[in-house]
Amino acid sequence: MKIVEKPWGREIWVAHTEQYALKIIELHGGARSSLQYHGRKREHLYIDRGRMRAALEEPDGSLQIFEYGPGEVIDIPPGRKHRVEALENLRLLEVSTPELDDVVRIEDDYGR
Repeated sequence: MKIVEKPWGREIWVAHTEQYALKIIELHGGARSSLQYHGRKREHLYIDRGRMRAALEEPDGSLQIFEYGPGEVIDIPPGRKHRVEALENLRLLEVSTPELDDVVRIEDDYGR
């Protein structure tokens, strides 16, 4: 297990194998991730605790805003732009393919 501190909270890497990865992602209320996409990585986000707003790219290239709460799941295939904003303290479970460093940031509140 590995803990990776982030400016918006932290990631707890529970499993990282050649086939898959499992992370617990904790965001502070009011914080948001970068607007990003992945070239190869596919991920599923399960909202475990808290509420969030997500900007998700639609097939026509537009970004649509959705709100999610506990028990909901989001599928993010490679190439889909996305951003997560915690409306309150938030905990996500992320199951993905193993390419954890495959992040292309488009916008970032923290200058990364």
